Amino acid sequence: MAYLALYRQWRPQDFDSLVGQDHVRTTLKNAIIAGKIAHAYLFAGPRGTGKTSTAKILAKALNCLHGPTPNPCNHCPHCERINSGASMDVFEIDAASNRGIDEIRDLRETVKFAPVDGRYKVYIIDEVHMLTPEAFNALLKTLEEPPAHVVFILATTEPHKIPATIHSRCQRYDFRRIGVKEIEGRLAEVAAKNNLNITPDALKLIAVHADGGMRDALSILDQCTALDDTAVTVTHVRQLLGLIGHEGIWRITAALANRDSTAVLLALDELVALGKDVRQLLLELAQHLRSLMLFKAAPDVETIDMYSTDREVLTEQSAKFLMRNWCECSRRCRRRPMKRAGRRSRASRLR
Repeated sequence: MAYLALYRQWRPQDFDSLVGQDHVRTTLKNAIIAGKIAHAYLFAGPRGTGKTSTAKILAKALNCLHGPTPNPCNHCPHCERINSGASMDVFEIDAASNRGIDEIRDLRETVKFAPVDGRYKVYIIDEVHMLTPEAFNALLKTLEEPPAHVVFILATTEPHKIPATIHSRCQRYDFRRIGVKEIEGRLAEVAAKNNLNITPDALKLIAVHADGGMRDALSILDQCTALDDTAVTVTHVRQLLGLIGHEGIWRITAALANRDSTAVLLALDELVALGKDVRQLLLELAQHLRSLMLFKAAPDVETIDMYSTDREVLTEQSAKFLMRNWCECSRRCRRRPMKRAGRRSRASRLR
């Protein structure tokens, strides 16, 4: 049997297993209980935060044999067909590859027909911002007054690209980046149930670098377990992600604190010689400086998600830096490639 990636194995199957989106879960469940089911929803938020999973859960909640219910059973024929992608009443459309007016016209022709065996026909349009202006215009009337048996769920990572006329016809739900603690907790659960040997520090590092996306976190965990069949450690995670590591970042920061340009350039050259990516270096350095600023502002707060957690290092370095120069350098590095000489000269000015 083909291997199924962890993020697919652990895709949420009901509202209660949705992590980090309590406001979405509560609102949708209450709406279903009250019978206030909208004809169109817009799910907006960063990648890997549960938009498409929530759309499928909502489709099951509406079509479950025991529904409409806020708790789909996942065992009736309707739920099983939706889970397997075989339902004839739930349509998943990738707007990136079906973005033209002809595809939307075909969709408009199908909405008029009654569901085959469920209560609702559910159209999940993923990455809806990729539709052309003509396709959006063709969708307007159908989206405003669809048949009673039709529900549209639009999902996007870039809601600002969607016309206001589409926004106004949908109930919008904003999905937030998932917190490090919540991602770490789910990773620990996945590791335990899949008998994966991985240290808590490694799980935390994965959670920090998932950038608020559960799918990214599970994908990284999947890769790490393939990297070593014994215990996965922080070293393995850093190796896989190409991270600079705390020691290198702390060394550069200490040199900056001492206004030692020579030491900064030597440290930078050593990291480049080891094959480290300078953009990644700037990103981690900016994260460390953010940690210093947070620690300086609230040294007793333990719940802040910080890149650096060594209190001795944070205490020593937190009083010595301003953020503005590193922020500017990091922004420039993200925008365009920099030649090595340019990187070195900028590094020497960040004091």
